[in-house]
Amino acid sequence: MTSALHATPQQFYSELFGSRAARNGEVIRRKIRDVERIVGREAFLQEMQRRGYAVVENAGQYVIFCNRDPIRRLA
Repeated sequence: MTSALHATPQQFYSELFGSRAARNGEVIRRKIRDVERIVGREAFLQEMQRRGYAVVENAGQYVIFCNRDPIRRLA
């Protein structure tokens, strides 16, 4: 895994989408500060939208749903 301090946008996306969880359509999270520093918020959100993935923000993290299933908040 590449250090977040030295990752390029290409490395960031490669690691993100190459993770087992992402490949299996599961949920992953990334620190907001890392995303904004490496790829930028707008570019990141555009890529998630292009892929049809939902993203929520909580406690300094982006939670990424690596599938197109609907999200329901239960509580």
